[in-house]
Amino acid sequence: MNFEGLSEQQVLDIANPIMDNLMEASTEINYERHVQDFTDRMKSIVTKDYLHKVCEQYQSEKGYFAEREFVAVFKRPDSVAIVWKQSFTKAKGQFVAEMVLVNVNGRYLCDHVMVF
Repeated sequence: MNFEGLSEQQVLDIANPIMDNLMEASTEINYERHVQDFTDRMKSIVTKDYLHKVCEQYQSEKGYFAEREFVAVFKRPDSVAIVWKQSFTKAKGQFVAEMVLVNVNGRYLCDHVMVF
């Protein structure tokens, strides 16, 4: 799969539902749902205990995820990075949400994700 052949809209049609699920599952601190679209590499990093700790920390400091606004897509032959402007319910200011998608056996999976 060559991501360079996808339009920006095609990338967003793939990425947005995955990011929506990640954020909703993070809010619920639902591990199984949160990692459902992760590569094996990501699953080895994000353990159940790790997710719980990270979610409790950001929720107490920043609140919950609020509006997300698309910024850019960066395409490579074997992956695509998507960047959004992210806000929270408690923390003031603008944050960055970022996700890298890959294709594994015909399935789009998240190989990196971060909000900072």
